[in-house]
Amino acid sequence: MIIAGGPAGATEFPPPLRAEDFLEFDRNQAALGQLLFYDKILSGNRNISCSTCHHPKFGTGDGLSLGIGEGGVGLGPERSAGSGESRIRKRIPRNAPGLWNLGAREVDTLFHDGRLSRSDSYENGFNSPAEEWLPQGFNSILAAQAVFPLVAQFEMAGNPKENEISGALHDRIDAGWPILAKRVRVIPEYGGLFVDAFDNIDAAEQVTIVEIANALAAFMATEWQSIDSPFDQLLNGDDSALSTAQMRGADIFYGRGNCEQCHSGKLMSDQRFYAIGVPPFGPGRTRRFDPMARDVGRMGESDALEDAYRFRTPMLRNVALTAPYGHNGAYPSLEGIIRQHLDPDRALAAWRPENAALPVVPWLSAIDFIIWQDKREMARQMSARDIGDVDLADKDILDLVDFLGSLTGSSVQNPPMGQPTKVPSGLPVD
Repeated sequence: MIIAGGPAGATEFPPPLRAEDFLEFDRNQAALGQLLFYDKILSGNRNISCSTCHHPKFGTGDGLSLGIGEGGVGLGPERSAGSGESRIRKRIPRNAPGLWNLGAREVDTLFHDGRLSRSDSYENGFNSPAEEWLPQGFNSILAAQAVFPLVAQFEMAGNPKENEISGALHDRIDAGWPILAKRVRVIPEYGGLFVDAFDNIDAAEQVTIVEIANALAAFMATEWQSIDSPFDQLLNGDDSALSTAQMRGADIFYGRGNCEQCHSGKLMSDQRFYAIGVPPFGPGRTRRFDPMARDVGRMGESDALEDAYRFRTPMLRNVALTAPYGHNGAYPSLEGIIRQHLDPDRALAAWRPENAALPVVPWLSAIDFIIWQDKREMARQMSARDIGDVDLADKDILDLVDFLGSLTGSSVQNPPMGQPTKVPSGLPVD
C-alpha cells in the first residue's frame, strides 16, 4: 500500500490488519479464561495471577523493567519484593511483554528468546522447553505459551518445599500441570463452566491443563485484539487519521529510519532475532549450567553461538502503553529506545542504572549490575550488533515518537470483557 505522506513523498505501508487476520475463539471459553486470568488459584502459593504481571492498568505489562514474581506484594511499579521467608529469591530476568494481538494467525514464535515456536519437532505442534512432554490439543501458540509461567519457579510456581506444584516440578516440567488442573476443576463453579464451554468435556474430572490454557488464550486473544488505532485507520483509507507530525514520523519509520527492516508486515514484526546492544543488567537468562549473571538471548534456546545476545523483534501496536522498553526494560521512554536503535554504542555509554525501573531489593542488589564489572563479557556484548547507526535529527526522533503514539488503539480503554470483581476460587483480585 502506497500513501502520499509528508515531505518524504510517497511511502509504502503494509496492508491493513483486519479481523480476518486473527484466529477465532469461542466466546464462552473466553469468558471462562477471563476468570482464570485474574485468579490466583493458578499459582503455586495462590498469591499471584497472570494479571499481576500483565495488567491492563499498565498496558498489559507491569510497568517494571524486570518483574517481581513469586513472593512480591502489590501491583505495577509499586510492587515490592516482599519480606521474611516469603520474599522473592530472584528478579524475573526479562521484561513482561504486552499481550496485544497475540491471537493473530501469523504469530509463530513467542518469548523474547523464541523458546516457544510452532514446529513438529516433538510431534505435538511446538518446539518448547517442555519438549516431548508438552501435551497436545492447544488451540494456538498463545495457549501453549500460557502454561509455562504457571510452572516457572520465580514467576508463579513458588520455591521448593513451599507447595505441591513447586515440589512436583523438580521431577519433571509437566508434573505440575495435572495438580493445577485438579485445583481448578474441583471448584464447582469452574467445573460447570468448563462443561458448558468445551464440547469435549462432559464432567469436571475431564478438565486438564490444555482446557485451562485454551480458555486463557481465548480470553487474551479476544480481550486484547487491537486494530483500530489511527494508523490502522490510515491503512484502511482514512488519509486524515494521522497528524502532520505523525505522518512525518511514519515516513521516517518506513523510509530513512530503517525501522521497517525488522518491524515489518501487518504485525510490525518479522518475528526474527537481532542483537541491538540494549544495556545489560539483572540475573539474565543463560544456557543451562551457565554460571554467569548474563542474558545470552536466542542462544539460550538454540545453543548456537551466532545467536548470542539476539532477541525477538516485538510487535508495536499500543507500544506507547507498554513502557519500559527492551527485553529487560532498560529504557523508560520511547525516545530513549529509539535513540538506542539509532546509535547503540553511544546509548550504552550514556545509560545509567537509574534508568531501570527496579524496585529496591537489598538482598539482590549485589548482582543487579554485576555484569558491568566483567569487561570481557561487556566487550562480547558490544561486538554483537545486527544494526548500524542511523543519522536522524532530534526533530525526526520526536516525529517517530508521535508516529508510535498513533499505534495506540482507539478502544483500548473499553475492552470486550474487562476485569472481574471476583473469581470462583474466592481469592482476592488485583
